[in-house]
Amino acid sequence: MNQNFRMTSLLTYTLKNLPNTSKWALRFCMRPLSSSSQLQAAAASQTKSKKTLAKPNIRNIVVVDGVRTPFLLSGTSYKDLMPHDLARAALSGLLHQTSVPKDVVDYIIFGTVIQEVKTSNVAREAALGAGFSDKTPAHTVTMACISSNQAMTTAVGLIASGQCDVVVAGGVELMSDIPIRHSRKMRKMMLDLNKAKTLAQRLSIISKFRLNFLSPELPAVSEFSTSETMGHSADRLAAAFAISREEQDEYALRSHSLAKKAQDEGLLSDVVPFKVPGRDTVTQDNGIRPSSLDQMAKLKPAFIKPYGTVTAANSSFLTDGASAVLIMAEEKALAMGYKPKAYLRDFMYVSQDPKDQLLLGPTYATPKVLEKAGLTMNDIDVFEFHEAFSGQILANLKAMDSDWFAQNYMGRKAKVGLPPLEKFNNWGGSLSLGHPFGATGCRLVMAAANRLRKEGGQYGLVAACAAGGQGHAMIVEAYPK
Repeated sequence: MNQNFRMTSLLTYTLKNLPNTSKWALRFCMRPLSSSSQLQAAAASQTKSKKTLAKPNIRNIVVVDGVRTPFLLSGTSYKDLMPHDLARAALSGLLHQTSVPKDVVDYIIFGTVIQEVKTSNVAREAALGAGFSDKTPAHTVTMACISSNQAMTTAVGLIASGQCDVVVAGGVELMSDIPIRHSRKMRKMMLDLNKAKTLAQRLSIISKFRLNFLSPELPAVSEFSTSETMGHSADRLAAAFAISREEQDEYALRSHSLAKKAQDEGLLSDVVPFKVPGRDTVTQDNGIRPSSLDQMAKLKPAFIKPYGTVTAANSSFLTDGASAVLIMAEEKALAMGYKPKAYLRDFMYVSQDPKDQLLLGPTYATPKVLEKAGLTMNDIDVFEFHEAFSGQILANLKAMDSDWFAQNYMGRKAKVGLPPLEKFNNWGGSLSLGHPFGATGCRLVMAAANRLRKEGGQYGLVAACAAGGQGHAMIVEAYPK
């Protein structure tokens, strides 16, 4: 790595003169959420002076509201459910939250990654289960960790083109029960047996059976093109950007501490209770677990052993959950008496090398979406980035703040700049709240919209990386109060 690229640590810069890392980390975690009334007033006045991103002759598209089920660690309260159960719960929660008539919804789109084979179009099954008309079309999309991002932007396209006025977009993932297949040889033998017409043919096929045919095929969080797990890629990325284990643990502690504070203060208002059949009602995320740097330091590397820096503590965990947002043409929302939460503005999808730049989607997408919207980093009041790994987030922040990286890898003259940490993921992120692959995008958008309302900002930037070396970024604009 070029020497110019070995920048001073983003998170340990202020540690030099502080004696107690744990106390510093706690203060660092709390600072972004404790703004004074004077700062809030200043933010409000600044908001009034900014331009809107409305474009002539193009429909304004708004998010009326959004909800999600509590995000839970896989193998806990949702373990006996199916994905469409969670998606149905998100849809039912959205109906309850918004009181939107079911027959007003023109279309439903859900994102998912690991599909349950019995409900391959989970959007349709969930919609029927939630009581939507069988005349309401629904389809399912998949784009790894940005699947519900794709669901939302597909909804934007349908509304912008005049095809629809009201679309529900969402996402779901149930990692507690993933499809496990027979080996290919076993599958082929079973299919051949099904086609065999005589006893002799069946016996001939069975005679070829071997015990190793019974070895199952398990799905893995890995790249098909490189056969490398995402955690392994994150470890290499952290090493390439000279991000230490301590920095990664500090960032993870920040995420969990901010999420816990937001949860305790009732800021995670998009979470709706879900009565799990045969179990108690689930009311909040259960993966938020602030620890200490000492405890986190005791964990062994999870992927590259024994020298890796990515551990269970600084990685997002396998999560079950679902989300849904109500997206409308502005004129339709106002005609129905709604007060929208935010506009959905410009967005951008990017892709790059899935081997060495698998998780750098936000770095590539951010400058492009800002340029498309005519904004700069200084215009953004709220940042909501997906946290797959601490190392992934910190690598993106370093890359975004590097002229060298911009010039050598992105073909740009200068860096886009560093998102101010006091505006960054202030209510926690995927490391702490959880990451149901197909559902995270909607959570990010609702976090940005709700933070803009709470903090008095105007523009939010949502960004995420995804498997396959892809990424997404979107501008969310607060709806005028």
